[in-house]
Amino acid sequence: MAVLRPFDKLPKLNSGVLLFVGSDEELQRRLAETILQEKKDFNINIHLATSLPLPSERDHLRPRIDLVVFMIDIKSKYSLKNVETSLAYVDASYFLGKVCFLVTGVGRKNDCSIETNAVCKLGEAYCSPVLFCELELEGVRVATAQRLVRMLGICAGHIPGVSALSFVSLMRKSNDD
Repeated sequence: MAVLRPFDKLPKLNSGVLLFVGSDEELQRRLAETILQEKKDFNINIHLATSLPLPSERDHLRPRIDLVVFMIDIKSKYSLKNVETSLAYVDASYFLGKVCFLVTGVGRKNDCSIETNAVCKLGEAYCSPVLFCELELEGVRVATAQRLVRMLGICAGHIPGVSALSFVSLMRKSNDD
């Protein structure tokens, strides 16, 4: 069982690699398609996984992953449990700005099975940003895709003068307020 490590492999020139981890494969696919349609200054490779660990027999073929997005469906307790279990297979150094939690389905408050506070505590515990969205709505999906492309650009080192560590400092600043 392989643990994801951020600096085990060399980066590819002018590219960024994004890994979605979550139980809703259809939402992952739709968001990935939206991201690939966005205007960007670098190549984006997107990998989808329902959970971690990733198969170790393909590790030598897998590129360096610049950003891991854990997708949590607010109406599925299984989704949160799946993410919590997968976190054990991510090296601690990924949590220095290369992980975020994406909470989907927030537009349907009546169907919530997960307390938003529980997800916020998860973000705090792992010093990682938590994004709330409703991916069923195209406009929100496009805005979320744009935000993830920007984050990926930072994590892959394509934005001069900005480090992925800025996500961590922003998290700490918002917690101090």
